[in-house]
Amino acid sequence: MMRIGRFGAALLLALGLGSAQARVEGELAPGLVNPGAHEQPAWFKQSFLDMREDVGEARAQGKRVMLYFYQDGCPYCAKLLRDNFAQSTLSDATRRYFDVIAINMWGDREVTDFEGRKTTEKRFAKMLKVMFTPTVLLLDGDGNVALRINGYFPPHRFLAAIRYVGEGLDAKETFREYLARTSPEPASGQLHHLPGELQPPYRLQATLKRDPRPLLVLFEQRQCGDCDELHDVVFKRPETQRLLKRFQVVILDMWAATPLTTPDGRHTTVAAWASALKVDYAPSMVFFDREGRKVFATGGYLRAFHVQSALDYVASGAYLRQPEFQRYIETRADALRAKGVKVDIWR
Repeated sequence: MMRIGRFGAALLLALGLGSAQARVEGELAPGLVNPGAHEQPAWFKQSFLDMREDVGEARAQGKRVMLYFYQDGCPYCAKLLRDNFAQSTLSDATRRYFDVIAINMWGDREVTDFEGRKTTEKRFAKMLKVMFTPTVLLLDGDGNVALRINGYFPPHRFLAAIRYVGEGLDAKETFREYLARTSPEPASGQLHHLPGELQPPYRLQATLKRDPRPLLVLFEQRQCGDCDELHDVVFKRPETQRLLKRFQVVILDMWAATPLTTPDGRHTTVAAWASALKVDYAPSMVFFDREGRKVFATGGYLRAFHVQSALDYVASGAYLRQPEFQRYIETRADALRAKGVKVDIWR
């Protein structure tokens, strides 16, 4: 774990829709597009946004701090508030273990960070590499980041995250180990494949030297309903297939002991590499440039628009010009609408 005030490491992004809720594409669309401002639960802490003070107050009550980064008009934020925090089991667990502090990703309220420096909400969010919403940081009793949730987790998985950090299990095992132990889910039991994917032996550094295309590493697992949907629905869309052709793609079982050479030349196993990359959620997409540098990552299930946006973000090189993925998504959506393309982020 690392001090949140020095959080400068590369991050794993996550946008997710639960496998149970998203089996039929488009079923969530009515009433969920661009919800505007949405009311937060009254039990969220009314904080003066002094992070050191908030951590100390929570610790004195035997609690921890949850930082919830949001923006108005974010349907995933609305879904988190409506489908997750509206459930008594989840809200009760959250209130038991955490003081929840809401921070506007683009806000101008004054924040005192963990080093005692004065800043604004939007600068604080940028410092913490918050690139889209919702982003939830679960802190331990000392203000360290125990778990980072980049995007939407469905209720059962969000509850697992609450219990994992709230009960202090982050000091004993990784979140993916905890999920594997406590939250099995029905799925096909098969590892998926894509046409033209890289085959073993996985010498990824050599692969990047032979082919100018960037590398997409898909970390998956056999029991993974979200992996099933990603392949059965999203990857079958013509636009997704067109974008996938701009990458070298390898699909790896995140738990496998299969040996490989990483894009930067290290010899390891798939499981050890996934752990080093902090891959806690399947499926996760991790992107590397031709020099073997990790340039972007997502963790969790995404609908087609966000998968396509992530692929385009890397393939086009937009990540070099626009470090904030949320900004890029908005710009891309506007450009598509200007061409007469209907944009539905739930499809």
